[in-house]
Amino acid sequence: MASIPIYCNAIVDHIDRATRTDRRTLVAIAGPPGSGKSTLADAVVQALNLRAANPDHAALLPMDGFHLDNELLIQQRLLQRKGAPETFDVGGLYELVVAARTDVGDIHYPLFDRSLDRSLVDAGLLKSTTSIVVFEGNYLLLDAPIWDGLTDLFDATVFLTPSLETLEKRLTDRWLGFGYSSEQAQRKVQDNDLKNARLVLENSISAGLDLGEHT
Repeated sequence: MASIPIYCNAIVDHIDRATRTDRRTLVAIAGPPGSGKSTLADAVVQALNLRAANPDHAALLPMDGFHLDNELLIQQRLLQRKGAPETFDVGGLYELVVAARTDVGDIHYPLFDRSLDRSLVDAGLLKSTTSIVVFEGNYLLLDAPIWDGLTDLFDATVFLTPSLETLEKRLTDRWLGFGYSSEQAQRKVQDNDLKNARLVLENSISAGLDLGEHT
């Protein structure tokens, strides 16, 4: 995305204004699926580490590690809605954010493996020496029970708001890239992804920095 450098600089400036000296600084980058938040969050972390000349100064923690296992989703008849708020372990995510604020030692956390379509427990490591933690995910600012408790734990919040037309194209291209047929990709986008996107766009708490439409 051509706008990544511009938005990256804006987010770094936003983080600088919120930086803590008494504990880790926690940042949330939220937005609907297909908004580009993962790419942008990674660019922000790289920029922070490059500026600090320290590869561990900032770390990226994706929310995706808290996907519930497919076996559990099948039992709850939620597999077709995988990616919706109710298909995540929000309690576990909340505990991780609290730990990132309060614990001074190393912290292990789950990562999602797309090739296996499952989360790997303790696959990620947040080092004790890391000063800035950038969380990214669809629902980090969602105005819903338990999710809404996350907002006050972050020192800086960012929200991405592409148009639904932009999201539909990106999401369709994503599924096509995974080998789905055009019909299958459209079904995934219409029956699940865009439902989640509308939920995020219409029911998220206002962020400290709203980047608006970008391509």
